[in-house]
Amino acid sequence: MRLRLIAAAMLAAWPAWAQEEPIQSTINSQIEAFRASDFETAFTFASPTIQQMFRTPANFGSMVVTGYPMVVNPATVEMQDLREVGGALWQRVRVTDQKGQAFLLDYQMIEGPEGWLINAVQLQKAADVGA
Repeated sequence: MRLRLIAAAMLAAWPAWAQEEPIQSTINSQIEAFRASDFETAFTFASPTIQQMFRTPANFGSMVVTGYPMVVNPATVEMQDLREVGGALWQRVRVTDQKGQAFLLDYQMIEGPEGWLINAVQLQKAADVGA
């Protein structure tokens, strides 16, 4: 019985596991574009909803620089857990900025016709902020 429960849990999580690498690749690619100050390329990893909201790569880049400066030129980026919440996939990412401050960000991902796109980013409180 215990083995069946473990197998059922693994199968339930399979869709998220199967998408982990392409989702993480999308996030890493956007961060690399930010590092290069290439907001036009970074904008291509945003969902249509985000693109409609900001309308131009310059507007999008300005929002990121102001609201999420830790992803513009992070010292480290560490992918953490990918989880499904309410039918949506959320990738947790731990980012350390150039001053050594840690941040946790949750990226909501949606699948587009040509791959995964970032639909939202939520800043969470990192347990080791300031450490």
